[in-house]
Amino acid sequence: MPRILRAASVAAVCALLLSGCFEADRRLVEGAIEEWQAPSFYEAPDPAVPGDPGEIVRSETIASTMAGSVAWRVLYHSRDVHGDDILVSGVVVAPAEEAPPGGRPVVSWAHPTTGSAPRCAPSVGADPFDLIEGLRALLDAGYVVAATDYPGMGADGPNSYLVGQSEGNSVLDAARAARAIAETGANDHLLLWGHSQGGQAALFAAQDAASYAPELRLDAVAVAAPATDLGALLDEVMTDVSGVTISSYALQAYSTVYADRGATLSGLLTPAGVAATPKMASLCLIGQNSAIHDIARPLVGQYFSGDPSKVEPWATLLAENSPGAVPLTVPLFVAQGETDTLVDPATTKTFADHECTIGSRVTYLPIPDTGHGLVALRAVDRVIAWFDDVRAGRAVDSHC
Repeated sequence: MPRILRAASVAAVCALLLSGCFEADRRLVEGAIEEWQAPSFYEAPDPAVPGDPGEIVRSETIASTMAGSVAWRVLYHSRDVHGDDILVSGVVVAPAEEAPPGGRPVVSWAHPTTGSAPRCAPSVGADPFDLIEGLRALLDAGYVVAATDYPGMGADGPNSYLVGQSEGNSVLDAARAARAIAETGANDHLLLWGHSQGGQAALFAAQDAASYAPELRLDAVAVAAPATDLGALLDEVMTDVSGVTISSYALQAYSTVYADRGATLSGLLTPAGVAATPKMASLCLIGQNSAIHDIARPLVGQYFSGDPSKVEPWATLLAENSPGAVPLTVPLFVAQGETDTLVDPATTKTFADHECTIGSRVTYLPIPDTGHGLVALRAVDRVIAWFDDVRAGRAVDSHC
C-alpha cells in the first residue's frame, strides 16, 4: 500500500479511537500503525551475518495482540531444502500472565495458503494473528503459539510453496525462536498444528524434528485437510480456477528451487500457462483474489500440457514433497471436511490409512458438511482436547 494511503488508513482508524475505543478498535488502530511502520523490519542485515537455526535476528513487540496476551514479530534464521542459511519471519504469541513452574509447551502453527510472494505473509497485514486458527483457545489452554510466514514470505528469500523440507524447517525454527524469547516462558515441549498447505508443512516438520531439532521434545502433530499426495492434488484441481491458482504457486516455486534438476514450466504447461504463471504467483490469495482469478479463469482446462504426476522431473519432485515416506514417532490427528472440493476427502483418508500401515498412530476425524475453509476452525476444540490427552498419557481414538 502506498505510504499516503497507509497514512489515510491510520487517520481513519484513529478517528474511530476518538469516538470511543473497544477492544476491536484498539487492535485495528494499533495494527494499522504497525502495518504502516513494519516494512523495514523484514529487511535482511547488510552485510549478512550467519546464524544457527531458530536464532533471532530481530524481534519487536506487537501492540495489536488480543487482550490477555503478549506478542512479537520475529525475524529468525532457518535452513532451506538445499541446507542454505536463510531468514524467515513470523510471529510469537504467549499468555500475558506469568508462566507456570516448568514453563509452557509451544504449538507451532503452519498456515494455509495465502500466496507465495513476500507481501502475502500473514505477519505483514494489519492483523498478523487473523490466520492462526484457534489462537484464542490455544492461549487459554496455556500454550505459546509460534507462527511462521514460511521462507520467501515476509522476509525475502527462496520460494517455499509446497517445498516440504523448507516449510517444515521454518515451522521448527519458529518454535526455537519462541523459546529464545524469555518472556514467553516456553519449555522444550512442542506440538504441531497445520491446515492445508500448512498440513504438509507440519507433517514434514514432524518427520524431520528428531534429526533437525533434537532439543525439542515433539509430543504430537495435528493437521486439517492437509496437502499430502501432491501429484494427485494437482491432477484433481486441473479443471478448477482455484486449482489453477494454487498450481501456479507450486509450479513457480519448483521451477526456481529445482531449476538445477530440470524443472521448467515449459516442460509441463501450455505456452499460455507458462506466460501467466509468474503473474499469478506474484499475487496474494487474500486481497488480490479477483485479480488472480481473472488470469486463471481462461486457463481452466488449458493450463497443463501433461499430467504433473507422470511428467518428469515434476512427478519425482511432487512425490519427494508429499509427506508419508516414513512413519511418525508421535501421535497424528487428521481432520477432514467431508464436502471439501479442494483437498479430496478420499485422498486424505488414503493418507491416514497409509500412515497406519507404516506404523504411525492416527486419530482420524471426518467432519460432515464442512468444506476446505472451515475445517481447521471446526476441528480446533477437538485438537486441543486431543493435545491434552496425548500430553497426559491418556488413550486417544485410533483410526488404525
